[in-house]
Amino acid sequence: MTETPVSEMSFEQAMAELEKVVSQLEHGDVPLEDSIKMYERGAELKKRCEAKLKEAEEKVAQITLGSDGQPSGTTPAEGP
Repeated sequence: MTETPVSEMSFEQAMAELEKVVSQLEHGDVPLEDSIKMYERGAELKKRCEAKLKEAEEKVAQITLGSDGQPSGTTPAEGP
């Protein structure tokens, strides 16, 4: 596991570390205390990945297409 704060990770970084965490936990050869810490880190990483995916989905949803089917700009995002 890296020491990089999850909140500063890109989607790709968080996903790569999450995959490592899952792999290590699946092997089951990690001491209990370390497993708990890894599980907590994994939960944070999962949450980060979900947030970054939601951001990307919202950006894609804002793309507008012109009459020729080509992207013509973006629309403002709707508020919560």
